[in-house]
Amino acid sequence: MALDPRNRTFTLNAGAATQASVDEGLRSYMLRVYNYMGTGLALTGAVAFMVAHTPVLLQLFYVQTPTGMSPTILAYIAMFSPLAFVLVLNFGLNRMSASTAQLVFWAFAGVMGLSISHIFITFTGASVARVFFITSTMFLAMSVYGYTTKRDLSGMGSFLFMGLIGIFVASIVNIFLGSSMMQFIISVVGVLVFVGLTAYDTQGIKQTYSIHDDGSTQQKKAIHGALRLYLDFINLFMMLLHLFGNKE
Repeated sequence: MALDPRNRTFTLNAGAATQASVDEGLRSYMLRVYNYMGTGLALTGAVAFMVAHTPVLLQLFYVQTPTGMSPTILAYIAMFSPLAFVLVLNFGLNRMSASTAQLVFWAFAGVMGLSISHIFITFTGASVARVFFITSTMFLAMSVYGYTTKRDLSGMGSFLFMGLIGIFVASIVNIFLGSSMMQFIISVVGVLVFVGLTAYDTQGIKQTYSIHDDGSTQQKKAIHGALRLYLDFINLFMMLLHLFGNKE
């Protein structure tokens, strides 16, 4: 214990200073997470918009048929490619340098833009903008809750994970069934799951912060955290778009 006969509050002041530095470091860390996530979303949106509004690029991914626009083989490749990037970032992050992890994250965001470019030819621009605003509001509210709540949300993890698996399986099945009712149910359940995941992941990301991490480790953790929140946001957006989007 530190003793100072001239100031009995020396130890308390040192502890307060340490806590203040932890709080400042945590705020900086979370800001970095949100900056990565926001920039990734902006890149995704820019790529999706560019593909949908550039005829030469659009023809690579979609062809006009009597029943509407139909995806090409390249579109299906783009649709499933983001999964490969997610697996690389989840399981290979520790072996990457921070700069490599950052490049992979940007590549993932760009490929995701290719995979969702169809929203600009399926839904009206006004409804896409409206749903994006709704998603942003819901995401912000739940992320703030996850960051500030004293309640331990870890118990939600297994329930949300089961819901996520159910949505994935049902979505694959509905590709072949094409049921509008099933799509509605998937979207409603998906909104509930990803709203919960936003709060759960925010708290989890906050808990990964350590004042003892070096710069490279902290940056890689921030990129992984950004990936988690990015996926929550983009999936919540797509579920809400299926519920409230107006088709062309």
